[in-house]
Formats: sequence, structure tokens, C-alpha cells
Amino acid sequence: MLAGCGGEQAPPAPPPPQVTVATPVQREVVDWDDYTGRFVAPQDVEVRPRVNGVVTAIHFRDGQDVRQGAPLFTIDPRPYRAALAQAQAQATRANAALSNARQVTARSRKLATAQAVSTEELEANIAAERTAAADLAAARAAITNAELNLSFTTVRAPFSGRMSDRKVSIGDSVADGQTILTRIVSLDPIWFEFEGAESFYLKNLRQDQRGERGSSRTTANPVQIQLADESEYRWNGRMEFLDNAVDPDSGTIRAHAVVQNPTRFLTPGMFGRARLLGSGTYKAMLIPDEAIVTDQTRRLVYVVGNDNKAVPRPVEVGATVEGLRIVRDGLAPTDRVVITGVGRLQPGAPVQPVKGVIKADPTKQAAPTAPTQEPASGQATVR
Repeated sequence: MLAGCGGEQAPPAPPPPQVTVATPVQREVVDWDDYTGRFVAPQDVEVRPRVNGVVTAIHFRDGQDVRQGAPLFTIDPRPYRAALAQAQAQATRANAALSNARQVTARSRKLATAQAVSTEELEANIAAERTAAADLAAARAAITNAELNLSFTTVRAPFSGRMSDRKVSIGDSVADGQTILTRIVSLDPIWFEFEGAESFYLKNLRQDQRGERGSSRTTANPVQIQLADESEYRWNGRMEFLDNAVDPDSGTIRAHAVVQNPTRFLTPGMFGRARLLGSGTYKAMLIPDEAIVTDQTRRLVYVVGNDNKAVPRPVEVGATVEGLRIVRDGLAPTDRVVITGVGRLQPGAPVQPVKGVIKADPTKQAAPTAPTQEPASGQATVR
């Protein structure tokens, strides 16, 4: 009868969900900007002959590493040896003519003092001596030219690097400056070439103006590079070049870093991902990625107040460092952030907070990717 009259008591309300809360970790960090690019040889040359002739020897193996000055090809030197011998003979003849002219001039001067030779004859002898001296100088220049041509019959590596394959065979005729013999590229050091967005460029200019980070145009900012099959940034370089204009079609600016490559492992054309120093040192607050939820285009974290109610708060997040996410704006160092149990929360609902601690993992210096909403910096490291 009592139940039928509605006297039964309602079931008790469920207890508030239990969540773990902790204050953000604070660290001194620097940001890194992400880029993709390829390795490029600082020197990349098509080797061509400087004389005409027939190839008589090839001194390298296709793909071989060579040092500067190493012989690569021999072009038949016999015609150039003959030309050198002819130039030397002409120089000998010119030298003899000059000696004779000097003797004639000296004799004419003595006779001219006794007025035994006319002034016109003396002047003619002096002119003949000068002509003979000029002929000798021309003959010596011809010797130098012949020696150069003879030296050019041995084609040498213009710098240390790695050879491509040969483009000619023994017996082929080659033309001065026309025939491509092979190609050589330098490997140590090597360049990492990439393009940066205009937004990155502007950000770096602002930082340079504020004195937070030197411009890569004048400062050798550090660059770390990861190859396609690597999970870590193993290769270190320094910025060396920043172009003088932004491409109006792509909205990017060209740049390259120089990387030491003593083992010659890095090869031109190889793909890589780079991170360039993107900020000065600053104090950042770090929280786990698990504490961050997405509300359409916003990133939110739940903060527990003194009334033990969880309130969502929009935050601006950045890169990751030591396995934690940087929060740029939206949190205070004393805020109690929900780090576990986020999925059970309702905005403004009471919770049962349990104190926890956010722990960084030094083995995770920087994560491989950054949040898609943050175009400015991809990674960060602790200072």
C-alpha cells in the first residue's frame, strides 16, 4: 500500500568520478621548426675537355671517390708535344735573332760616335732590336700556351668528390668545351637544401629584432636532420645561406645548411626532415597529451577548482618535449589539471580529485610531429 502511494525513496546519486590532477611541469625549452628537403652537392660539375683529340686512357672506375687533381682521362698528347717542341724551337730562333740585333745595335752606337754611321741607320738597328725582343716574348708566350695545352691532355678532378659513370670510351674524339666526359660531385661537406614558409621567415625576423634568436642570414643556427629510415635526428649542421627574396609564386624562401660528411654516407638527392632552431630559451608549462581534448577547432583541458568542479579551459598548445606537450597560453602554474579520467567528465560537474605528478621522460627529447593547429614550431628541447 505504501509503494502504491509513492512513498518509496529515490536511489542515491552516484559518487563523483575520481580523477587524477596535477600542476603543470615547468621547463626551460627552445622550439624547433620542421622542414623537409634534400641533400645537395655544393659543387656539381660536368667534366669537359679543354683540348680537341682522341681519348687514349681512362683512369677511374665508375662511381669512384677521387681526390682533387687525380687524373681522370688522357687525350692523345702527341700533337701537343709536337706543338710544344715547335714553340720551343721558335723561341730559340727568336733568342738568336735578338742576340744578333743587339750586337748590330752596339756596333752602330760605337760607329755613330765617330760619325761613321748615319743617324737613320742607327735608329733602324735599334728598331730591329726591339722587334727581335718582341718576337722572343711572343715565342715564349707560345711555349706557355703549348705547355698548357699539353697539360690539358690529362683531364684531372677539379675537386675531391665522387665520380659518375664515363660518358666516352677509349678511341672517342672529344671537342674542346663541348663533349661531356663525366660528372663529379663534392660530398664533404654537403648541403641540406630546403624551403621555408613566409610565416616562418617572418617569425624568425621578429625574433631577431627582439634579440631572442639570431637571423639565419647572419647566424649559423644549428640544424638537426633525420633521414627517411631514421627515427632520430642524427645529423647535425649549421645554417649557411638564406635567399635574398621570397618566391611570390610559392610564398617560400630558399635556404641551405652545411653538414659535415666525413664518411660520405650522405648522398646528393637524398631526402631528409630537418628541424631548425626556432626560438630563444623560454620557460614553458608541460602537460601530457592525454590531458588535452579537442572541441572542434579548439584544444581544451579540464581544470579542477577549489569547489572540486572540473571546468574546461581553452589552451594554446605547442610542440612536445620529453614526452609532454607545451602549453603556450591558457594555464597558470598553480592550476590543477586533470591528467587521467578525462573521458568521464562533464563540464561543471563535481569530481573527486586525487593528487598526482606529471613526469617527463628525458629519453623522449622531441616528438616526431607537432599539432596540426600550430604551424610555427614543430618540436622543442629542454635547455
